Amino acid sequence: MTSTDSIPETAADQTRDRLVLAVLLTASFTLAVDFSILNVALPVIGADVGFTLSTLQWIATSFALCAAGFTLLFGRVADIVGRRRLFLAGIALLGVSSLAGGLATDPVLLLASRVAQGLATAAVTPAALSLLTTAFPEGPRRDRALGLNGALMAAGFTTGAILGGVVTDLLSWRWAFFINVVVAVLVLAVAPFVLAESRPARRPRLDVPGAATVTAGLLAVVFGLTSAGEHSWIDARAWGGLLTGVVLLAAFWMIEHRVEAPLVPVRILRGRGVAWGHVAGVVAFATETSLVFLLTLYLQEVLGYTPLAAGLSFAVLGVGTVLGGVLGPKVIASSGSAPRALALGLAVQAAATVVLILLGSSSGGVLLLLAATFAGGVANLVAIVGFMVTVTAGLPDEEQGIAAGLATMSQQIGITLGIPVMSAVVGAVLVAPGGSPGGSPGEAAGDILTAVRTAIGVNAALCVLTAIAVAVFLRQPRRVRARRG
Repeated sequence: MTSTDSIPETAADQTRDRLVLAVLLTASFTLAVDFSILNVALPVIGADVGFTLSTLQWIATSFALCAAGFTLLFGRVADIVGRRRLFLAGIALLGVSSLAGGLATDPVLLLASRVAQGLATAAVTPAALSLLTTAFPEGPRRDRALGLNGALMAAGFTTGAILGGVVTDLLSWRWAFFINVVVAVLVLAVAPFVLAESRPARRPRLDVPGAATVTAGLLAVVFGLTSAGEHSWIDARAWGGLLTGVVLLAAFWMIEHRVEAPLVPVRILRGRGVAWGHVAGVVAFATETSLVFLLTLYLQEVLGYTPLAAGLSFAVLGVGTVLGGVLGPKVIASSGSAPRALALGLAVQAAATVVLILLGSSSGGVLLLLAATFAGGVANLVAIVGFMVTVTAGLPDEEQGIAAGLATMSQQIGITLGIPVMSAVVGAVLVAPGGSPGGSPGEAAGDILTAVRTAIGVNAALCVLTAIAVAVFLRQPRRVRARRG
């Protein structure tokens, strides 16, 4: 008896796969774009809507808090009420909230729309991922689907930075919201006819105490990380939020040991693949998103690029991430397991990152930047595909929603964690003895270059250490193409 991996796909299977992928990947790409599309436009939005400089960051923070804080809860809700139902509800909420954001003329309405967009992201992302993993059997078909999903999500972050600048310059920042409305209408028109409902035959109960503590804990952690990036790691909001989050997450862990129907079964959390896989996933997302931040500082503060020119410089990174998503399943197949591909991807990403320490104060280093970010983008997506396959493998369909919620949570935490950590490194170098943040423009640029180089070294070191940890502690047997029953 052969496994589903060895059963050839029929023409009907291929057509179905393409339709399911088109709907789910369109949604995932759009949500990824939302993370970065407003960054370039924030000063313009603040001036038009009435935000002060000190409150402007809440346009991004309110979205990130909800997107990360509620993702695990909605991953479980997807298992209970149905993944397709939650996916469609989330897309509808995304469309309505984006319309409200595009029409907003005061800060309250705009922030409310960003909160709703974050909730929509927290609902749609794990629902879409679990629909993907339940629609495709474990093996090459699922690996290919997850590879494309990872590629488009990573490309979405880069595309958002570019698209935000283009839309703001040529049209209006409001179109950064209105684009979502168009996508939501198209997805809602097609998805009900393409996606099959997916939920357990026996509906599990919702662990309310666990849901409350983990959601509040994640909100506190994300708030603490965001505060650290905006202020400093010694700011009371930063360490207070992190400490509160740790206490609440510890309470969540204790609750999950005691309740009859836990939000996250403890056996899933104890699995070696889950633990090390999620650590590696957080590092993969944190290092690459924070590297974009560091290189943006380099391009704008050292080389004097405009925000739009800096955004366009990352187009080659977007191409690399798409290629990496396509190559990820092939690397898994050739290496024999997802953890091996995960470790290899992080190792190559480290090599591509560390050469960026050679960047100098002249524009002659841009070619090195483009080549290194392309190679790093390919490697990062190989690692992300390896992460996604690792943490969703070996689980029954009825637990794919919570597995997708955990994977999405790691993604959101990584994206939120990376920039504050690298900002802290940059800040520490700039205030160290010998720095001259108040000196002449040339001296200030030199100090920033030194700080960016130091942070790039830390970034590469994190990739190396995580690759070693995965290779040593996360070992799985090589996948076989066929098994005897």
